[in-house]
Parts: sequence; C-alpha cells; structure tokens
Amino acid sequence: MTWSAYSSYLVLVVLLVLAPGPDTIVTLKNSFAGGFRGGLLAASGIAAGNVAQGTAVAFGLGTLIVGSQPVFHALRWLGAAYLCYLGVQALRTAWRGDYAATDQLGAHSSGFRRWREGFLSNVTNPKVLAMYLSVLPQFLDPATAGVLDGLLLAYTVAVLGMLWLLLLVLFVNRTRNWLASRRVRRSLDVATGSTLIGFAGVLAAEG
Repeated sequence: MTWSAYSSYLVLVVLLVLAPGPDTIVTLKNSFAGGFRGGLLAASGIAAGNVAQGTAVAFGLGTLIVGSQPVFHALRWLGAAYLCYLGVQALRTAWRGDYAATDQLGAHSSGFRRWREGFLSNVTNPKVLAMYLSVLPQFLDPATAGVLDGLLLAYTVAVLGMLWLLLLVLFVNRTRNWLASRRVRRSLDVATGSTLIGFAGVLAAEG
C-alpha cells in the first residue's frame, strides 16, 4: 500500500467516523449518566468492537458472516433488539426524572457494564461489518495485499473512531455543569433514547 492510497483512505475514514450513528449516541448516553469514566469505558468497548469486526474482515471471516443469510440476519435482529433495549432504558430514565438516585446508582455501577454496552452495540451491528467489507477492498490490491494490510486499514478505523468518541466525552465533561439541570438531562435522555430506537428500527427494516 502506498502513502497516497493510505492518505485517501484516511480522508474517507474521517468522514465515516464523523457521521452520527449508534456509536456516537451510546457514548453520549454513557457520558451523560456516568461522567467521563462512563463515556470513556463505553468508547473503549466500541473500539474493541471495531477491532473485533475489522479483524474478522481482514482474516476473511466477515465475508462468511455476510454470505450466510441466517447468521447475518440473526446478527441484524440481535443488534436492533439491543439498540432498542438501550433506547428504552434512556426513555425510562427520562420518564422517572429522579436523577439524584440515577447518579448515585451510576456512581456504583460496574465499569464493565458501560464497556459492555459499547462493545455489544458495535459488535452486533452488521452495518459496521458491511462497511469494512465495502471500503477495505477498494484500497487493497488482491495481488499484493496481505492480512497485515487489511489489519492496518481496519485498525485505523478503530483508532480514529476512538479519538472522535474521546473528544465527545471530553466535551460532555466540560459542559457537565450545564447538563446537570434536570430539565436538560431529561431532554437529552429523550433525544438519545428516541434516536437509539430509531437506529434499531432502521437496522431491523434493512435487508
């Protein structure tokens, strides 16, 4: 792979990373509820999901998953159900509106739970897998490219995605005083919950 080709790939990846999606919403949801630590853990889980899916594509497993309709559709429905579950959670929090109790519970919640939310929301989303399968081959020459070239491109997505999510977490942390308002937090929970359910509906309707 030439530097010219990799530079073009970087531009495309930046555009993909900046596009709002479930990863962004899940990170914001955990940042609102769990502060900097919660957002960082969720973002780390998402990065791990990206690494897992990118590795699968680089080793040829992604093609097998997408090529097997029962497996692909099962993954799609699992992803839609999980996003819907997270969305309902956010809406329930907004409905209750008891953020003092929510913050106390969040302070004692397992860090693994927030990491798991990020990981599962990403790894059960077959659109991420399809993205790797559609983008990576455009920058890899089948005659000369090897597994390491595929891993380089895949892990670039994970690294840049993590950096973008980290910026979001830092932004939420810096504006936390303004976000502490009960009215603002309820509005944010309604927005994130509705958006997650919307993403779930789109994912379920596709294919």
